[in-house]
Amino acid sequence: MESNPTWIDYLTATGAILTPIFVAILGAIFWRFRARMERRFELENKLREDRIETYNDILEPFVILFMSETAWKTSSKNKNKNKDITLQQALLSLEYRRKAFKMSLVGSDAVVTSYNDLMQYFFQFGINADQGVTESDVKDMMALVGKLLLEIRRSMGNETTKLDQWQMVEWFIKDARRFRNS
Repeated sequence: MESNPTWIDYLTATGAILTPIFVAILGAIFWRFRARMERRFELENKLREDRIETYNDILEPFVILFMSETAWKTSSKNKNKNKDITLQQALLSLEYRRKAFKMSLVGSDAVVTSYNDLMQYFFQFGINADQGVTESDVKDMMALVGKLLLEIRRSMGNETTKLDQWQMVEWFIKDARRFRNS
């Protein structure tokens, strides 16, 4: 007794053919996604060390800026150096400009934007330097440095940090809380 195939037989045969094809397509999609993610993680790991070094180099003049005169003079290499001239020389040097250029290539968008804001403030401040430094100027500089530090922190993997820019500078600026509240 020969029976004619029913729609269930056709469905079963079609499923038997399409299932391996469907699994192969899904496997290829997931493999491509995984390869892309692994490449991204590998690139981030390579950039991490480069970013740390570059960020440290970029931040050095600002650490000097907010260093107390006493701390500056206690270092044997700084005994006869004027901190303000050293800072100005550092920010305008070719070496520092190279480091800043490197930072613009390897830094996150938020870090580069914060750095740009800080440098624009210093460029503007340099134009008005003959008017003297006011407490408002110091507060603005501290806030901008704190914002840069915060963005660096986020770019290094602490995206969900609860700290603000003032908390980022409190550890190395004696009067940070006073300036924050003024």
